[in-house]
Amino acid sequence: MIAFCYHRAMAQALIRNLDDDLVEDYRDAAKRNGRSLEAELREALKVMRPMTSKRREALVAEADRIRAMTPNVPQTPSEDLIRADRDGFRD
Repeated sequence: MIAFCYHRAMAQALIRNLDDDLVEDYRDAAKRNGRSLEAELREALKVMRPMTSKRREALVAEADRIRAMTPNVPQTPSEDLIRADRDGFRD
């Protein structure tokens, strides 16, 4: 019998000298999320992935595509929206 593996090779990284409390925090988070410690750390790395120029270009292109859906609608600056939201909580 011949077995074939269709999964591409995945990179690995070994991180030494981690603080015990940090690892314990991730163990607790893994337990809460129903994952292994390894899966929890993998998710943390994915969520905190650095912004590369390629990813930034893709995000800008997506924003441009969305903005093009409403070409004749003036856009409200985000700082105005944040200020209005913040000021609304003072009342």
